[in-house]
Amino acid sequence: MNAKRTSQITAVTGLLLAAAIGMHLFGLPEWRQWLLIVATILAGIPIAIKAFQALRLKTFSIELLVTIAVVGALFIGEYVESAAVTFLFLFGAYLEARTLEKTRSSLKALVDMAPLEATVIRDGETMTISVDDVEVGDKVIIRSGEKVAIDGRIVTGNASLNEAAITGESVPASKSIDDNVFSGTIVDNGFIEVIAERVGDDTTFARIIELVEEAQESKSKTQKFLDRFANIYTPAIVILSILVYLFTRNIEMTLTFLVIACPGALVISAPVSIVAGIGNGARNGVLIKGGDIIERLAKIDTVVFDKTGTLTRGRPEVTDIHAIGIEADKLLQLVAKAETISEHHLGQTIVKEAKNKGIQLRNEPEDAEVIKGNGIRAKVDGKLLAIGNRKLMASEGIQVDDEIEKYAIDREKAGNTAIFASINGKISGVLSIADRIRPEAMDALRELRASGVKQIIMLTGDNRHTAELVGAQLGLDQVHAELLPEDKVAMVQQLKNAGHRVSMAGDGINDAPAIATADIGLAMGEGGTDISMETADVVLMADRLDQFSHAYSLAKATVRNMKQNTIIAVGTVALLLAGVLLGKVFLASGMLIHEASVLFVILNAVRLIRYTKRKPANRQNLERALLPE
Repeated sequence: MNAKRTSQITAVTGLLLAAAIGMHLFGLPEWRQWLLIVATILAGIPIAIKAFQALRLKTFSIELLVTIAVVGALFIGEYVESAAVTFLFLFGAYLEARTLEKTRSSLKALVDMAPLEATVIRDGETMTISVDDVEVGDKVIIRSGEKVAIDGRIVTGNASLNEAAITGESVPASKSIDDNVFSGTIVDNGFIEVIAERVGDDTTFARIIELVEEAQESKSKTQKFLDRFANIYTPAIVILSILVYLFTRNIEMTLTFLVIACPGALVISAPVSIVAGIGNGARNGVLIKGGDIIERLAKIDTVVFDKTGTLTRGRPEVTDIHAIGIEADKLLQLVAKAETISEHHLGQTIVKEAKNKGIQLRNEPEDAEVIKGNGIRAKVDGKLLAIGNRKLMASEGIQVDDEIEKYAIDREKAGNTAIFASINGKISGVLSIADRIRPEAMDALRELRASGVKQIIMLTGDNRHTAELVGAQLGLDQVHAELLPEDKVAMVQQLKNAGHRVSMAGDGINDAPAIATADIGLAMGEGGTDISMETADVVLMADRLDQFSHAYSLAKATVRNMKQNTIIAVGTVALLLAGVLLGKVFLASGMLIHEASVLFVILNAVRLIRYTKRKPANRQNLERALLPE
């Protein structure tokens, strides 16, 4: 039965009860009884139907207990009790559904943001079509105030975009030619033409909605336990009720015991907290992939970070080109042509530097090969290039003399990454690339420590000097540099074997194996890359570390909320049952308190939707307390 039908029956039953009270006041007991019986039957039928449906599935539901109690109350002539119980149960279900809808408001708000139409240029004509009809390769026009309907690359114009639907970040982002835009974002001001690269269900926005829906439907370990518990608990209560009757011979007490023992608040205590917690994360640009993930995230005591693109901004710049026996621009051109095949931040930085200087990169490299964690090998314009770190040079048998090594070390100590470039087996230069630490990193790491993280470690493939400089600036507990992807996996596994609960945060590309190995894998969203969405348990859509600290404290708050709800539910039932056995609690009043406890549990969970990290009262004291010893 749908929610609208339930609300209608609840309203009619409430009116019949009010009319019955009126008949009682006017001294018309027979009319009162008939109104109560009609109210009981009207409200009891949907409850009995649900009980029967559950029995067909071999499940003992709460509705079964209520149905037995209502039939018993009718049998002994307690019409006031039977009508009150059915009305309260339906009214409680109605309030529960309405309140639960609030916990799903984040997802509903996301869905409501989905664009319905797009303006495209086809065969020289401009037309407005449904988003479902947009095809990959279409040129889409987006003007001020319009929603972006596809994922794609800007080919004309510039604009300021509100990307809150994707990243949770309300500050508009400036976009121009060659920048990527994502479905669900809004052009605050400007005009852009975009080539559609992802459409329909393949867009970042559509996949975010799908992930949040799946996450809210998935069950935590606590939920699974409570489901199993309810299946055992319900028949056990029926047996206990029979025992109560055998000992007391009091049918009213037995029926009251049966209804009051319903585990309604207990069964719903975990799901509502999980749904609210995941909804809060979605609103703040954090995708948490389910209740089980929230419980595991709350237990994390060790956080492992990659450096480039995670602790640093991931937007490095070429700071110097030291060419040997070749012009600097010519070296840059050859290296950039080779790096066009690379997905790594550093390789793309070199390509970007060449484009910014107007250097042509027309000829594609031949026999190109990416050597994971070390660099690339490729043939460009008839020359054999090897570009990467010292390990690559050594494996290629390329000699790095003392003068070049000293230059590279000096650049690294200054915070640069030194990229060696060889042509036809001889060192031809060193390209220096620097990446700044994320501005929010220091505060985010402090918040993680304040929330319960015991140690913070950095694993990077970058050189030792740069890694140690970043580690010192951020106050990290351990720094491990010059690692291959498999080395990072081994380090994460070693931490897990030592009994630590480990979260690995990386850019979702080179770090995918380590992310998959950790107890909790966390990816910087990069606008929602496939690898980020698929590998990680938690995705930060805005690439901001303060979203991680929010996710961690949110997970802790959600688990606390689940425990609070469980205590409220169990405590209420225990007190009510004691009251029933002592003759102090009766059917209608007990049912009212029972339904109130269900509503209280839901309202307690709804608080999570508005949860935000508490700001420290005294920042200086906090900094002193949290600095690593």
